[in-house]
Amino acid sequence: MNPQAFVAPTERRAWKTLQTLAAQPQPHLRELLASGDALRSAALQFEAAGLTLDATRQGVTLPVWQALLALAEESGVHAQAKAMWRGDPINATERRAVLHVALRGSHRDDNPWEPAITAAVRAELQRFLDAAERLRSGRWPNDTETTPVRDVVNIGIGGSDLGPRMAVQALGPDHRGSVRVHFVSNPDAWALYEILRDLNPRETAFIVQSKTFTTQETLTLAESARRWLADGGIAVSAQGPHWMAVTANPERAQHWGVPPAQIFRFWDWVGGRYSLWSAIGLPLAIAIGADAFRQLLAGGHAMDEHFRHAPPAHNLPLALALLGIWNRNFLGCPTLLQSVYSARLAEWARFVQQMDMESNGKSVHIDGRPVTVDTGPIVWGGLGIDGQHAYFQLLHQGTHRVPVEFIGVRDMGAPLPLAAEHQRVVHTNLLAQAQALAEGRDADATAAALRAEGLNEEDVERLTPHRTYRGNVPSSIVWLPRLDPFHLGALIAAYEHKVFCQAAIWGVHAYDQWGVELGKTLVRRLQA
Repeated sequence: MNPQAFVAPTERRAWKTLQTLAAQPQPHLRELLASGDALRSAALQFEAAGLTLDATRQGVTLPVWQALLALAEESGVHAQAKAMWRGDPINATERRAVLHVALRGSHRDDNPWEPAITAAVRAELQRFLDAAERLRSGRWPNDTETTPVRDVVNIGIGGSDLGPRMAVQALGPDHRGSVRVHFVSNPDAWALYEILRDLNPRETAFIVQSKTFTTQETLTLAESARRWLADGGIAVSAQGPHWMAVTANPERAQHWGVPPAQIFRFWDWVGGRYSLWSAIGLPLAIAIGADAFRQLLAGGHAMDEHFRHAPPAHNLPLALALLGIWNRNFLGCPTLLQSVYSARLAEWARFVQQMDMESNGKSVHIDGRPVTVDTGPIVWGGLGIDGQHAYFQLLHQGTHRVPVEFIGVRDMGAPLPLAAEHQRVVHTNLLAQAQALAEGRDADATAAALRAEGLNEEDVERLTPHRTYRGNVPSSIVWLPRLDPFHLGALIAAYEHKVFCQAAIWGVHAYDQWGVELGKTLVRRLQA
């Protein structure tokens, strides 16, 4: 978007319409769900790349939904998406393109971006997938090695850790190979020690992930790991087979000591929090294999194609974004809970937290003026059933209104004799929480329930205020048919596009992170 042509969100007609609608008394979700409005129900259900989104428990009427779609149109979301796909420098403060979509679209020749980018992505993809297969088959770095690698330790922080870590935990159990993959991000010595203490130096390799290859936390860990190898009897001059690097600055990695053939590249048009699809995904490829990694890319690409071509009223990522806009800007909800009902997605909330908050945690519009609206929400969360026994109390009866995005897996596929019963318990809890948060229970219903329990009238009167639930907490449910590489790829891409759409509507730059840089500057100053 041209900063000179930028129009603040509050100056758009649809935004003013939404303000008017929000100022009117809103029906309780209990009423919306009881109304049986088939048109509303149909409008708030979406499907893409095998995923489904049920948004019928969002506090959105049909007039609100139509106004939100008008806001997307008026904000030029589609035009801005076309600019991203062309490779325009939409990361304007760094004068960079934003082309993580190219990382999962390189199998095609008719892409909107430059053909040279497609060729470079294909070549590097093949390089790091070949490396992953050599490691998995015990041929690393070549067929002459006699000691196979049993453990790979990924050293990286932020986008170099959160995405690969989340995906390995989610997909690794289905693709176990001969190599175990570990992650360390924190420079606290204990974090590295806890991993290394049970490993054999001669059977261990390290991946150093850093876009600039100057990240202090990462290099501190790498130097310590190099010393650990040396103390284990492997001289620094003989450590070549034990090191790999993923970086946009291969010269620095080579100078540090990584053999050139074991340095894998990604480009400055790949943001760290959007880099899982690149060579940053090397630890994932080692964990699940090349074929499964290509399926992850295929799922991401399928969601890309849906986002590019689906009409706005049926566009799943756009729907996630617009519902978030309504909750954040018009219902006054400053936070968003990611509640996952699959233990293998335990790292999902932290991954999305960085993607969303580092992208849209901005207070300046693209033209340099202070923002006129609330921008990115505080994103938090974790495993849903664990949360039910912890912070869900606040959701049900606290003073905050916390929108929830539930994520469930229909066929959990665990290899246990009673897996079907486990799955029934998990799914029942997910649906029960979504319904309870939406409908709540008013005082009359509570009093009736207490009487049905056999309480006397005195106790009914005393306990009713404490056992009443206001409800009206908006939520969506995203369902995956299975937790496999294709559908995880589609889920990640859907959230990437959600973040993009919200940035486009708020008029902020989603792909820089200058707030992160200030702390780094102060660290260097203090060290000096």
